[in-house]
Amino acid sequence: MRGGNHRSPGRLVAIMALIAPLLAGCGFQPMYAESTTGAQLDDVMRTVSVAPIPGRVGQRVRNELIFATTGGGYSDATQYRLEVAIRESVQDTFVARSGEAEGRAYRLTAAFKLIRLEDETVVVSGKSISRAAYDNLDSTFADIRARRDAENRAARTVADDIQTRVAMALSRDV
Repeated sequence: MRGGNHRSPGRLVAIMALIAPLLAGCGFQPMYAESTTGAQLDDVMRTVSVAPIPGRVGQRVRNELIFATTGGGYSDATQYRLEVAIRESVQDTFVARSGEAEGRAYRLTAAFKLIRLEDETVVVSGKSISRAAYDNLDSTFADIRARRDAENRAARTVADDIQTRVAMALSRDV
């Protein structure tokens, strides 16, 4: 006696035969796969030059992006320029009865655009936002360190987001 959970192999083959053409035409391609032109995404990422970003946090974002795109080096064959503008803000998140802020949130907003140098076309642009919470401590040194750590965490998060979006755009552009 057959149970209701068993499916015939012929039925499964027929369903797969119907679905296969739909999946073949979807256009999905892994981001780090070799492109139709033979270019590897890692090689294309090395052709991205990251423009200077003012300030300590800007330098941190830029360093993270340089490491993500070129592995820390510079490319002789620059084909793209990545421009990033950042805006920072701090907001009190927890205020004690005394009126003193005990918790804060650091917010980093980065607007970016990737420009193809050969024709000055913007390949991708967007905005990335990160928030990092930190405690407002009694010690001035500890408070400064906590804020710096929050800035560094936010810079890393924003840089990772920008790098992923640039990689997606470049995988379609090559």
